[in-house]
Amino acid sequence: MAHIKLPEFEEMAPNIQERARPILEKTGELGEIFKLMAVDEKVYFATDMMVQNYLLNETTLPYDIKEAIALLISIENGCKMCVDVHKNIAKMLGLSEEKIEKILHGVDYVDTDEKGKSLLRFCIRASQKDSYKILKEEIDALKDLGYSDVQILEAVAITGYFNYINTLSNVFGLSQ
Repeated sequence: MAHIKLPEFEEMAPNIQERARPILEKTGELGEIFKLMAVDEKVYFATDMMVQNYLLNETTLPYDIKEAIALLISIENGCKMCVDVHKNIAKMLGLSEEKIEKILHGVDYVDTDEKGKSLLRFCIRASQKDSYKILKEEIDALKDLGYSDVQILEAVAITGYFNYINTLSNVFGLSQ
Protein backbone atom coordinates (compact mmCIF):
# COMPACT_ATOMS: atom_id res chain seq x y z
CA MET A 1 0.00 0.00 0.00
CA ALA A 2 1.45 3.34 -1.08
CA HIS A 3 2.24 5.91 1.58
CA ILE A 4 0.05 8.53 -0.16
CA LYS A 5 -3.29 8.34 -1.92
CA LEU A 6 -2.78 7.42 -5.56
CA PRO A 7 -5.38 8.67 -8.04
CA GLU A 8 -7.58 6.28 -9.94
CA PHE A 9 -8.01 6.80 -13.68
CA GLU A 10 -11.16 8.91 -13.24
CA GLU A 11 -9.31 11.30 -10.89
CA MET A 12 -6.39 11.97 -13.25
CA ALA A 13 -6.04 15.11 -15.36
CA PRO A 14 -7.59 14.69 -18.84
CA ASN A 15 -4.22 14.86 -20.65
CA ILE A 16 -2.83 12.13 -18.38
CA GLN A 17 -5.98 10.05 -18.93
CA GLU A 18 -5.33 10.33 -22.66
CA ARG A 19 -1.88 8.75 -22.17
CA ALA A 20 -3.22 6.20 -19.67
CA ARG A 21 -6.22 4.99 -21.68
CA PRO A 22 -4.24 2.75 -24.11
CA ILE A 23 -2.31 1.19 -21.21
CA LEU A 24 -5.52 0.61 -19.28
CA GLU A 25 -7.25 -0.92 -22.32
CA LYS A 26 -4.28 -3.16 -23.11
CA THR A 27 -3.42 -4.36 -19.58
CA GLY A 28 -6.60 -3.73 -17.61
CA GLU A 29 -4.76 -1.77 -14.92
CA LEU A 30 -2.37 1.06 -14.28
CA GLY A 31 0.69 0.38 -12.19
CA GLU A 32 1.33 2.20 -8.97
CA ILE A 33 4.27 4.14 -10.43
CA PHE A 34 2.00 5.46 -13.21
CA LYS A 35 -0.56 6.52 -10.59
CA LEU A 36 2.13 8.16 -8.45
CA MET A 37 3.34 10.22 -11.42
CA ALA A 38 -0.27 11.23 -12.13
CA VAL A 39 -0.43 13.02 -8.77
CA ASP A 40 1.38 15.95 -10.42
CA GLU A 41 1.15 16.70 -14.16
CA LYS A 42 4.59 18.33 -14.26
CA VAL A 43 6.21 15.28 -12.68
CA TYR A 44 4.21 12.93 -14.91
CA PHE A 45 5.14 14.59 -18.21
CA ALA A 46 8.80 15.18 -17.26
CA THR A 47 9.09 11.51 -16.31
CA ASP A 48 7.20 10.34 -19.38
CA MET A 49 9.54 12.32 -21.62
CA MET A 50 12.56 10.62 -20.04
CA VAL A 51 11.01 7.17 -20.45
CA GLN A 52 10.15 7.81 -24.10
CA ASN A 53 13.50 9.38 -25.02
CA TYR A 54 15.87 7.10 -23.11
CA LEU A 55 14.16 3.75 -22.79
CA LEU A 56 11.51 3.26 -25.45
CA ASN A 57 12.91 5.15 -28.43
CA GLU A 58 15.79 3.72 -30.41
CA THR A 59 18.99 5.36 -29.20
CA THR A 60 22.74 4.87 -29.44
CA LEU A 61 22.63 2.01 -26.92
CA PRO A 62 20.87 -1.29 -27.64
CA TYR A 63 17.73 -2.17 -25.70
CA ASP A 64 19.41 -5.09 -23.90
CA ILE A 65 22.07 -2.79 -22.42
CA LYS A 66 19.46 -0.18 -21.46
CA GLU A 67 17.33 -2.82 -19.72
CA ALA A 68 20.42 -4.28 -18.05
CA ILE A 69 21.12 -0.81 -16.65
CA ALA A 70 17.48 -0.53 -15.51
CA LEU A 71 17.56 -3.86 -13.73
CA LEU A 72 21.03 -3.55 -12.20
CA ILE A 73 20.45 -0.04 -10.84
CA SER A 74 17.03 -1.04 -9.49
CA ILE A 75 18.61 -4.03 -7.73
CA GLU A 76 21.38 -1.78 -6.39
CA ASN A 77 18.75 0.62 -5.03
CA GLY A 78 16.56 -2.13 -3.55
CA CYS A 79 13.57 -1.23 -5.72
CA LYS A 80 11.67 -4.52 -6.03
CA MET A 81 8.80 -2.88 -7.92
CA CYS A 82 11.14 -1.49 -10.59
CA VAL A 83 12.92 -4.85 -10.93
CA ASP A 84 9.58 -6.60 -11.45
CA VAL A 85 8.35 -3.99 -13.94
CA HIS A 86 11.58 -4.07 -15.94
CA LYS A 87 11.72 -7.83 -16.06
CA ASN A 88 8.42 -7.60 -17.95
CA ILE A 89 9.55 -4.70 -20.12
CA ALA A 90 12.75 -6.59 -20.98
CA LYS A 91 10.61 -9.54 -22.11
CA MET A 92 8.44 -7.22 -24.23
CA LEU A 93 11.61 -5.86 -25.85
CA GLY A 94 12.71 -9.36 -26.78
CA LEU A 95 15.10 -10.37 -24.00
CA SER A 96 14.85 -14.06 -23.15
CA GLU A 97 14.08 -15.35 -19.65
CA GLU A 98 17.61 -16.75 -19.54
CA LYS A 99 19.19 -13.40 -20.41
CA ILE A 100 17.06 -11.61 -17.81
CA GLU A 101 18.00 -14.16 -15.12
CA LYS A 102 21.68 -13.63 -15.90
CA ILE A 103 21.28 -9.86 -15.48
CA LEU A 104 19.54 -10.41 -12.13
CA HIS A 105 22.59 -12.33 -10.90
CA GLY A 106 24.90 -9.37 -11.54
CA VAL A 107 27.21 -7.85 -14.11
CA ASP A 108 29.59 -10.82 -14.22
CA TYR A 109 26.71 -13.03 -15.44
CA VAL A 110 25.27 -10.64 -18.04
CA ASP A 111 25.28 -12.09 -21.54
CA THR A 112 27.51 -9.43 -23.12
CA ASP A 113 31.15 -8.90 -23.94
CA GLU A 114 33.70 -7.28 -21.61
CA LYS A 115 33.03 -3.90 -23.25
CA GLY A 116 29.34 -4.11 -22.25
CA LYS A 117 30.20 -5.32 -18.75
CA SER A 118 32.59 -2.39 -18.31
CA LEU A 119 29.80 0.05 -19.17
CA LEU A 120 27.41 -1.69 -16.77
CA ARG A 121 29.98 -1.60 -13.95
CA PHE A 122 30.54 2.08 -14.67
CA CYS A 123 26.78 2.73 -14.44
CA ILE A 124 26.57 0.99 -11.07
CA ARG A 125 29.50 3.11 -9.90
CA ALA A 126 27.81 6.24 -11.30
CA SER A 127 24.62 5.43 -9.37
CA GLN A 128 26.36 5.71 -6.01
CA LYS A 129 26.32 8.70 -3.67
CA ASP A 130 30.02 9.33 -4.25
CA SER A 131 29.72 9.52 -8.04
CA TYR A 132 31.36 12.95 -7.80
CA LYS A 133 34.61 11.03 -7.28
CA ILE A 134 34.51 9.50 -10.77
CA LEU A 135 37.66 10.50 -12.61
CA LYS A 136 38.19 11.54 -16.21
CA GLU A 137 40.36 8.44 -16.56
CA GLU A 138 37.33 6.22 -15.87
CA ILE A 139 35.40 7.87 -18.69
CA ASP A 140 38.46 7.73 -20.93
CA ALA A 141 38.68 3.98 -20.27
CA LEU A 142 35.15 3.60 -21.67
CA LYS A 143 36.14 5.68 -24.71
CA ASP A 144 39.18 3.43 -25.18
CA LEU A 145 36.75 0.49 -25.36
CA GLY A 146 34.92 2.23 -28.20
CA TYR A 147 32.10 4.08 -26.46
CA SER A 148 31.29 7.56 -27.75
CA ASP A 149 30.60 10.58 -25.57
CA VAL A 150 26.93 10.30 -26.57
CA GLN A 151 26.74 6.64 -25.49
CA ILE A 152 28.41 7.34 -22.15
CA LEU A 153 26.12 10.31 -21.52
CA GLU A 154 23.09 8.22 -22.43
CA ALA A 155 24.15 5.39 -20.10
CA VAL A 156 24.65 7.85 -17.22
CA ALA A 157 21.32 9.56 -17.98
CA ILE A 158 19.55 6.18 -17.80
CA THR A 159 21.39 5.48 -14.55
CA GLY A 160 20.25 8.83 -13.16
CA TYR A 161 16.70 8.16 -14.30
CA PHE A 162 16.67 4.89 -12.36
CA ASN A 163 18.07 6.52 -9.26
CA TYR A 164 15.19 9.00 -9.60
CA ILE A 165 12.39 6.50 -10.25
CA ASN A 166 13.72 4.01 -7.66
CA THR A 167 13.76 6.80 -5.08
CA LEU A 168 10.14 7.73 -5.82
CA SER A 169 9.03 4.11 -5.66
CA ASN A 170 10.92 3.37 -2.46
CA VAL A 171 10.00 6.58 -0.62
CA PHE A 172 6.30 6.23 -1.36
CA GLY A 173 6.19 2.51 -0.55
CA LEU A 174 5.04 1.27 -3.94
CA SER A 175 4.42 -2.48 -4.24
CA GLN A 176 5.82 -3.30 -0.81
